[in-house]
Amino acid sequence: MGKREELEKLRNQIDEIDEKILSLLNKRAELVIKVGEIKKVSNLPISDPARERKILKKILEKNKGPLKEKHVRGIFQEIFSASLDIQRPLTIAYLGPEATFTHEAARKRFGWGAEYIPLPSIEEVFREVEREKAVYGVVPVENSTEGVETHTLDMFIESELRVCDEIILRIIHHFLSFSPLSSIKRVYSHPQALAQCRGWLKKNLPQAEVIEVYSTASAVEKAKEDKEGGAIASELASEVYGVPIQASGIEDKAFNLTRFLVLGKEEWEKTGKDKTSIMFALKDEVGALFHALAPFWEFKVNLCKIESRPSKRRPWEYYFFVDLEGHKEDENVKKALEKLKERTTLLKILGSYPRREEE
Repeated sequence: MGKREELEKLRNQIDEIDEKILSLLNKRAELVIKVGEIKKVSNLPISDPARERKILKKILEKNKGPLKEKHVRGIFQEIFSASLDIQRPLTIAYLGPEATFTHEAARKRFGWGAEYIPLPSIEEVFREVEREKAVYGVVPVENSTEGVETHTLDMFIESELRVCDEIILRIIHHFLSFSPLSSIKRVYSHPQALAQCRGWLKKNLPQAEVIEVYSTASAVEKAKEDKEGGAIASELASEVYGVPIQASGIEDKAFNLTRFLVLGKEEWEKTGKDKTSIMFALKDEVGALFHALAPFWEFKVNLCKIESRPSKRRPWEYYFFVDLEGHKEDENVKKALEKLKERTTLLKILGSYPRREEE
């Protein structure tokens, strides 16, 4: 058999497998629709991260290759997203514009099948979900090198939305331009992106004027019109706006991660690997914070993060935001929170959700 005949035979086999895959996916979708109907009648959340995690764990354990783990994760994330969309159309509000890292994070979590609504502010993302014009919202909350997004935390003071999930995205910055580096006189980007690439800019573009703009996406729009300009942005922005990448991986820190929160109105069951976010207020007295945090030590609850924010109601009054390991229904977490409540003037559980890692 010649090479052409062998190639044709292999392609025919692939075509047959593709038809079987499609048939099985549609059979799966029919079952998903029935599950969705039962959930609706029973008033249960459509999304079930615990179930998704179990499925993915089982599939990854059975994967013998040559598909890599990241390939399998990507394929099944799209299957999960399509399943959600079949049960209830998925509309996702996010801090825009299109092709920002928040857009990339939202797409990573909810796949290509969802409808995405870019909004100009974090506040508007909250409002869109509160009005039920979007099922979920996605907003940034902290970066591993630049710290917390304070506006996101502030919104929880008044909002009743839940934290339904988190997304951990590795931020890889690229330099986009139609011109080579030697011709660049202006660099556009969001202040955080510029801060994360200070070293690279100093070394490679010391002559260029650095111009802060509203977002990495708007930076690419500027660079698209400026023959002597370039933008620091994502690979997705290069695809969307058609501006080529001149340099990749220009961030100063190799492991530059941003954490995003998924906002919604649903509460999800334990997955076995969870995180809980809370906020609380205290009386202004000596040792108040130490006394409030003691129950976490007593019941062996690990704290992942603590931040304070001014209440904006009275001078020197603060709210504290804490992320802790475990679900609010875990016995040790429940006991710690009960004791904490006795020692605070306000305690709000923002949500328990799957604890994610960079994938």
